[in-house]
Amino acid sequence: MIKLLRFLAGPVLTGLAVGLVALWWYQWGPNAAPAQHDTGVASYAGAVNHAAPAVVNIYTTQIITNEEVAKDPLFNRFMEQPRRERALSSLGSGVIVDDSGYVLTSYHVIRDADEILVALRDGRDAPARVVGTDSETDLALLHIALENLPEVELNGNGPVQVGDVVLAIGNPLGVGQTVSMGIVSATGRSHLGIATFENFIQTDAAINRGNSGGALIDTRGHLIGINTAILSADGSWQGIGFATPASIAREVMDDLIDHGRVIRGYLGVTVQDMTPSLAESFGVEDVRGGVVTEVVVDSPAHKGGLQPGDVLVGINGDIMADGYEAMNRIAGMKPDDKVTLEVIRNRQPVSVDVVIGTRPPAETD
Repeated sequence: MIKLLRFLAGPVLTGLAVGLVALWWYQWGPNAAPAQHDTGVASYAGAVNHAAPAVVNIYTTQIITNEEVAKDPLFNRFMEQPRRERALSSLGSGVIVDDSGYVLTSYHVIRDADEILVALRDGRDAPARVVGTDSETDLALLHIALENLPEVELNGNGPVQVGDVVLAIGNPLGVGQTVSMGIVSATGRSHLGIATFENFIQTDAAINRGNSGGALIDTRGHLIGINTAILSADGSWQGIGFATPASIAREVMDDLIDHGRVIRGYLGVTVQDMTPSLAESFGVEDVRGGVVTEVVVDSPAHKGGLQPGDVLVGINGDIMADGYEAMNRIAGMKPDDKVTLEVIRNRQPVSVDVVIGTRPPAETD
């Protein structure tokens, strides 16, 4: 028995040591969750304290003249008086994502702004410079010249899943920094008409006017999205809010820093989503993919041989659910990438090889 105990002592002690190291790494290592208050009930104070200092209030001012607001013809009778200007102010939120001063927010928060002021939770404020905007994802990147800035990383912490608890941090209705809680209601939301390229996280965490551009974080304080919009009949919160995933925000930010705009793949076609009636007329058994309704002359699609009336059903062997998914896939590719499109032409499967081009910059209003 003594020999058996001595034989087992080494492996047992080694296992205990490994377990203690693993426990230490989880509790106090570099990826450990912020400390939680042990109150006997669930608390997300640690996550909020980790992320909230990097969430900022954004105040914008637009200078307009009398001529710009004179929409009523009767008003023009008074326009002979000296030109006057007035300021229109609005508010939103943003997130400091790099301690060098980069701030991500929603494009619609700073659109048409003549002046932008960023206010931190610690009481400091600074004017912001627009580094670049991307109306097609409703994102904008600002820069402020302050030191010792808090930041929250854009790297995320793995895939977001339906049912995950999330917290929205921002400045709703101008009341000051506010935290609301909910869950991830859905992922991959599109066809909403909010932006050109949509792949939103849906949440029931309360998001109101002023929250746009703020942070959506998980219970460990990791940034998982930039709050973008709500779906509401009257403009008030009704439990359906949307956030741009952190992975997309990271790609947009990197392109805006490196190129001043977002570089996307370009095919040069207009695609209509497939419907049951269209599927029957084009001889397609499954209602999937999209019908090519237009091919731009000298575009990559035109040079590759794609034709109006082709039914785009796959890209590089992957089946496309609809035309929207296909265009999103193309936009995510790099210029000069070679791609094989699977299409149905005259009721027969055809493969078309195309070299992806560069999507022209979006027009901003």
